Amino acid sequence: MASPTKDVSAAKAAPQAAKPLPAPNSDFYGLAETLSAEELAVVKQVRNFAETKVAPIINKYWADDAFPFELLPAFKELNIGGLGLEGYGCKGGSQKLFGFVMMELARIDPSFCTFFGVHDGLAMGSIYLDGSEEQKQKWLPPMARLEKVGCFGLTEPLVGSGAGGGLTTTAKREGDTWILNGEKKWIGNAPWCDVSIIWARDVADNQVKGFIVENKTTPGFSVEKIEHKIALKVVQNGHITLRDCRVAEENRLQAGNSFRDTARVLRMTRYMVGWMATGCQMGAFENALVYSQQRQQFGRPIGSFQLMQDLLAKMLANITACQCMLLRLADLDDAGKLTDQHAALSKGFCTARTRETVAWARELFGGNGIVVDYNVARFFTDSEALYSYEGTFQMQNLIVGKAITGFSAFV
Repeated sequence: MASPTKDVSAAKAAPQAAKPLPAPNSDFYGLAETLSAEELAVVKQVRNFAETKVAPIINKYWADDAFPFELLPAFKELNIGGLGLEGYGCKGGSQKLFGFVMMELARIDPSFCTFFGVHDGLAMGSIYLDGSEEQKQKWLPPMARLEKVGCFGLTEPLVGSGAGGGLTTTAKREGDTWILNGEKKWIGNAPWCDVSIIWARDVADNQVKGFIVENKTTPGFSVEKIEHKIALKVVQNGHITLRDCRVAEENRLQAGNSFRDTARVLRMTRYMVGWMATGCQMGAFENALVYSQQRQQFGRPIGSFQLMQDLLAKMLANITACQCMLLRLADLDDAGKLTDQHAALSKGFCTARTRETVAWARELFGGNGIVVDYNVARFFTDSEALYSYEGTFQMQNLIVGKAITGFSAFV
C-alpha cells in the first residue's frame, strides 16, 4: 500500500485539465434580458442567419465590392421587413427590437446591415411617416416582403449637411405631373433597387418635398455605381441623375411638404445608426477577444498580457456605454418622446466610440489587423462611413449644442 505522502505527490504530478476559456460576450450587462421572449426569439433568429449565412461569405463580397444577392432568399424568410412599423404587412414591433436586430446584423457585417437600414428605415419609413393612406397601402406591403427594395435620395454631390435649406434638385409641377431635375450622391442600394425616395425643392414655394420614383421605369432616371470605396464596400452606393423625370402627383409623398417632414424620418434613422455602430464595435471586440485567446507570443496567449487586457476592457466599456444609451433612447422613441437632440447625441457619441473600439481591435491584431481574412479590417474601415453618414459628428454636436444653450451655431 502506497504511503499518504506518495499519494499526494502523485496527485500533484497529474496533469490538470485545461480550464475552458470564456466565450466572447459583448452583451456584458445582459441587456438582451430586457427583451420579451417573442422579441428575443426574433433576435436569435437574426443572429443565426448572420452567423451561418452572412459570416462565411461576406469577406469575399467585401473584397470584391459586390452585394451578396444570394443571401436575399434566406433573408426574406426571416420576415422582418417593416420592423418598427405597424400595419401594412410590416413586421412591427418595438424600436428596441428594431435596434437589437440592427445591432446583430452589424455585428457580422455593417454593410449588409446598412442595406437593410436604408430599405426599412429610410425608404419604408418615409412612406410610413410622410405618405398618404393610399401610398402606404400600395407600397409598404411589397416592400415589407422585400419584393420591392428602396433607397433614400437626399444627399447631393455639393450638398450634405446643408440639405435642409440648400437642395439643388428641383421639382416643378405641371398639372398632375412633377418634373424632377438634379443629382443625388452616396445613395445606398440605388444601383440595383426598385424604388427611390427623392427629396427635391419645389420651385413654386421653395419647400422640400418627397417623391416615390420607380427607378427602372421612369424616363430620365439614371444611376451610376460609386466605385473605389474603402468602407461599407458591400452596400452599393449610387450617383443618381434626374433629367426631366416625370413623376405623377400620386407619387408625391402627400405629407412630405417641408424639410421638417424629411427630418421626422431622419430622427428615427439617425439614432438607429447608433445601434449599427454598436454592432460594429461588438463584431470587432469579439474577433479581437478570440484572437487574443489563440495568438501566442513569448510562449503565452497574448490575451494574458496586461496591455492586451487593457485594450479589451476599454473596448467592452465603450460597447456597454453605447448599448445602455441606446436602450434608453428606444424607450423614449416607443413612448413618443424622442427628440432631434436625443437622436443626435446618440449618433455622435456611439459612432465616435466605435472609431476608438475598432482602432483598438486593429491594434491588438498587429499586422494581421490589416488583412480582410481576420474580419477586423472590415469593421475598422466600415466605421468611418458610419461616423459620417446620417449627419457628421460635428453636426450632431451642434444640434445638441443648440438644445442645451438656446443658441444656434449653424451658419
